[in-house]
Amino acid sequence: TKRAVRSFTDRLEQNNINTDLDKLTKLICTSVRDVMRSSVLLCPQERKPSAVVGSVEHTLEERISMYRTAITNAKTAGESTKARRYERGLKTLQSMLSSVRKGGKINEAEIPPPVSCGVPDGPPRPPAPAAGAATPELESPEEHAESDSAPTKEMLLERQKEYRMAALKAKQAGDIEKAKMHIKAIDLTCYSSCVGVSAAPEAPVSQSGPVQPKTVLEALEQRMAKYKEACAQAKASGDDRKARMHDRIAKQYQSAIRSHKAGRPVNYDELPVPPVICQSCYLLEIITLASQQLEFLEGRKKQYMKAALQAKQKNDVEQAKIYLRTAKGLEPMIEAARSGKAVDISKVPSPPGDEDEDFILVHHSDVQSSEKAEEVYSQLSKLLQEQYEKCMTFSKQFTHTGNIAETTKFEKMAERCKKSLEILKLAQNRGLEPPKHHFEERTYRTVRIFPELSSTDMVIMVVRGMNLPAPHGVASNDLDAYVKFDFPYPSSDQPQKHKTAVVKNTNSPEYNQSFTLNINRNHRGFRRVVQSKGLKLEVFHKGGFLRSDKPVGTALIKLEKLETQSEVREIVEVMDGRKPTGGRLEVRVRLREPLSGQDLQTVTERWLVLDQS
Repeated sequence: TKRAVRSFTDRLEQNNINTDLDKLTKLICTSVRDVMRSSVLLCPQERKPSAVVGSVEHTLEERISMYRTAITNAKTAGESTKARRYERGLKTLQSMLSSVRKGGKINEAEIPPPVSCGVPDGPPRPPAPAAGAATPELESPEEHAESDSAPTKEMLLERQKEYRMAALKAKQAGDIEKAKMHIKAIDLTCYSSCVGVSAAPEAPVSQSGPVQPKTVLEALEQRMAKYKEACAQAKASGDDRKARMHDRIAKQYQSAIRSHKAGRPVNYDELPVPPVICQSCYLLEIITLASQQLEFLEGRKKQYMKAALQAKQKNDVEQAKIYLRTAKGLEPMIEAARSGKAVDISKVPSPPGDEDEDFILVHHSDVQSSEKAEEVYSQLSKLLQEQYEKCMTFSKQFTHTGNIAETTKFEKMAERCKKSLEILKLAQNRGLEPPKHHFEERTYRTVRIFPELSSTDMVIMVVRGMNLPAPHGVASNDLDAYVKFDFPYPSSDQPQKHKTAVVKNTNSPEYNQSFTLNINRNHRGFRRVVQSKGLKLEVFHKGGFLRSDKPVGTALIKLEKLETQSEVREIVEVMDGRKPTGGRLEVRVRLREPLSGQDLQTVTERWLVLDQS
């Protein structure tokens, strides 16, 4: 091999040394590697036994071999800066190895990290063979190495890339031990580029990362679980401060999940994003919400533009202007949705009212429908009108809760009912037989909400009394009863007091009176009254001139159902102390929405559908 180097060097000096300097360096590296490989093949008994695999000494030996190869390849590529850096790392490794062999201890964290060996892309050009320079035993390994060097290098480089990616993914997933294992595998891969493919580790087993969430709810639950896991790890390591921080964030996500399930809008900007969770999941949620709101707002604007055009065609200029102003008023909200900001859709105006004359009526005075047909038309029209009004009511309720999907769903159902009404009226005016129809069983979710109330309102409605007892000395027909109550909020010392009007000469008075109380839904005192005290009502008989009012009895209505329902309707017994009197009192209590989420109900009913002809 030395003769080949000398012969090749002489030839390079004759043909301009500067042009083939890189090839000479590659040849030297290849020759040295071949000599080392041949010595390993021919004299295995002379090889010095290596350290135990996995020990610090073994790691240092592998790292030194890696750095030597990297230095050689860096010099071959003309990267002197990188070569000097690797040389400094090599000196550190050699001093550490010397210390370990003498029985000393080193800090493993200070071991220079593994580096890329920088294997050249192509094999060097073989030198001209020198006569008698090589024995047959050495020619066979050389030829085998030359023929397999290119695919071997490519395989080792690809293996290094696989382990780097696996180590990076393990580090991002918080699995430090697995990341260290992959780094050691990179060391072995670099070492294998010098001693042979047999020492190369197997390719890393690909493991799927966290499942990408398909819905906003899944993303929120995934993040909450991540923060709970981080909280548990912090507690296990004794870091109370970090544990409390992760616990607070987990509770934020828990509250956001409740709001999302209830259909209320969630401000995703306020929720911290775990560093391990991919940011694309978070962006997916924002983009999905914004696109839904944008589609909803643009659809509403088109409805008002269409209504304005129809009003103009009917020469109703004022109504057309109103519709146009409403459509223009939606543009700032549309721009906000396009920029990705959350929009409060409860402030979006309802769809324009249906017009009875937005289709052509053809009257046939010479055609008379039978009484049976008229009755069928009347019943179908009544059912379709009820369905339309029901859909619009549900749509408005979901609009106030910010649920775009349900709002749009009921608006489309209302639109179909409206078209069916138009077809029905058109057929009736033409004197045709009632269109074919059928009933379907529809199941849908509804939300109970009273949008006319604010979040600080609670309405007490005293409906009526039934068979109220009369005080001693008063006939039932002479009972002049009224109801009063004291609601102990904000405190028992400052209750909110109200009473009904007096209904005379009956023991079954009809009151139908409502009283609005001022509340704070989140106040501890109000929650205590709702959960434990309830509402106490007192029934009195109005006294005459110079006579005091006489008590008839008391009634207690429990309010804990307001936690899950927006309205509590009770018919309660009127008591005289602990003794039932036989009289009853009907009372309703309303909130805008329940104290804990929304009053969602699943309804199944028969739905009228006209057959398509």
